[in-house]
Amino acid sequence: MTKNSKTSKVAETNEASGVPMAGWLEPPQPQDLVVTLLADNVRHRLDSVWSGGLVRLLGEFGFSVGASRVALTRLARRDLISRAKKGRLVAYRLTERTERVIAEGDDRIFRLGREEMSAGRMTVLWHTLPEDSRLERARLARRLRFLGFGSVQDATWISLGDREPEVVNLVKDLDIDRFVSLMTGEPSPDFGLGPLIERAWDLAGLTARYEAFLAEFSPFGAEERRRELTDGEAFRVRTQLVHNFRQFPFLDPGLPSADAARDRSVELFHTVYPALKEQAHRHFDVLATPDEGVR
Repeated sequence: MTKNSKTSKVAETNEASGVPMAGWLEPPQPQDLVVTLLADNVRHRLDSVWSGGLVRLLGEFGFSVGASRVALTRLARRDLISRAKKGRLVAYRLTERTERVIAEGDDRIFRLGREEMSAGRMTVLWHTLPEDSRLERARLARRLRFLGFGSVQDATWISLGDREPEVVNLVKDLDIDRFVSLMTGEPSPDFGLGPLIERAWDLAGLTARYEAFLAEFSPFGAEERRRELTDGEAFRVRTQLVHNFRQFPFLDPGLPSADAARDRSVELFHTVYPALKEQAHRHFDVLATPDEGVR
């Protein structure tokens, strides 16, 4: 197999090189993976990408043509990507809304473990969204978790540190101002935060996930191991690395007393992710380019 082969065989690559093709901490959904691919390979680099190329790239992770095309259609309906014609071809690009969400996410991802939150100040959000507003409630919960919030009760969320500016932008973006109250303040020094933190975050489960991340990707922390990778393998490792790492801002409150597994995971991510960038982009571009005669 050549480094830029459009027909790389995933199973053979996995067996021969040990690339963690099963290395998902949670099985990926095709829509989520499309956003990861666009965020890491198109944003700030390309205007748009051919739909057939995205289908090929999703195929690298075992998704069928049908499942891939359904994922693209649903993302477009949700206004997360926009569809454009380029001659006879269909291309997709990120929408302004998705660009904002990704920028917010990147801020959390790349600051994770580099900026410990102070337990001296907290942010509390309470909402009265109706039970039948399932979509709005789910969107709010997902965005709050990505900002580092944990749920104490169904409609009560807390975060370490002062998150007021981010939450104000989030609430306005979701157009739910009339349902939300927001407070920032300091906890009483006479009582510990242990019971509240244990209620809002699963710290034991978080440590286990960091350890699983290290088990999957530590081999690629070594430069000599990375040099052995073909472009296709580097693309798959880097995609899995960042897609897995993106889950941690949903789960990690950023406590100053976090265990060593987080520190090692953060260091590993910041070593491997940039190191595989050039190879990964090269492979992405090869698969995302229409074959000769396809116009």
